[in-house]
Amino acid sequence: MPDTFALTILFIVICTIGGAFIKGRSKDRCLKDFSGFAATLIKNNGKIIWGKLCVENSGLEMLYKKLYLDEKDDHMESSYILYKNEYPQIRAIVRYLDDLTEESAKKHEKILQKTAHPSWSSKLVRRTRNFFGTVRDSLLEVVNLFIGRMKTMTPAGKMLQGQDKYVNQLQQQATTAMQSAYEPILERYIGKKVVLAITIDDVKTEYPGILKDYTTEFIEIMDTSFKASETDKPRTADLIVPRSLGAVRHAGE
Repeated sequence: MPDTFALTILFIVICTIGGAFIKGRSKDRCLKDFSGFAATLIKNNGKIIWGKLCVENSGLEMLYKKLYLDEKDDHMESSYILYKNEYPQIRAIVRYLDDLTEESAKKHEKILQKTAHPSWSSKLVRRTRNFFGTVRDSLLEVVNLFIGRMKTMTPAGKMLQGQDKYVNQLQQQATTAMQSAYEPILERYIGKKVVLAITIDDVKTEYPGILKDYTTEFIEIMDTSFKASETDKPRTADLIVPRSLGAVRHAGE
C-alpha cells in the first residue's frame, strides 16, 4: 500500500505548484495590452499618474521617466504601485498616441491593424478561449465531483482527507484564472467601431472608437478622442475603463 504521508505531501506540492502556475499567468488582458507603453492612470479621486505601465498578476506599476521629488513627504520616487485589490480606484487608463516613442508607435499601429483585420489564427485562438470560458463551470463541476468521489475511495481517500484547504485553494485559483467575460454581442464588434458610454457622477460621456477587448473588470477601445478634464484639449488615445463605469452602448460607423 502506498505511503499515505508521502502521497499527501506529493498532493500538497502538486496543488501548490499548479496554483502558483495558474495564479502567475492570470493577468487582465486589457491591462496587458497597455503593458510596456507610456500611459496615464486616472484615479477616482482625480489623481493622475504618468509613466510606463508594467502589469503583473498582483497589480500594476507606473514607472516614471525620471525621479520625482515628493516635497510634502521629502523623499524621491521612481514609480507608483497599484495593487490588484485597489483596481476599483481606477477611473481610466489612457494611452495617448502623441506620447509614444517611434518604436512604440509602430508597435501600436501593428496592434491596431491586427485588431481591425485579425488573421485566421487570431480568430481561432479567441474562439478557443471563449469556448473554454463558456464551459468552465461544467469543467469545474466535473472536477468537484471527481474529488468528491476520490474522497470515498481507498487509499486515494486517505490521501485527500484533511486536505480540503489545499483543494479549495487550487479550485479557487483555477476559477479565477479561467474566468471569462464572454458576451456574444460584444464579440461581434471586436475590431469594429463602437461607442463606449462612460458614466461618472451621473454624467455620461460617449467615446467612439474601435473595440479592442473586454474582460470581467475592464473594457478597452482604440483610436478615440479623450481629454482628462474640461480644460484639456482632446487627444487621440486608446482607453481602458472599468466595466462598472463604462459599457458599449452603440455600434459605430
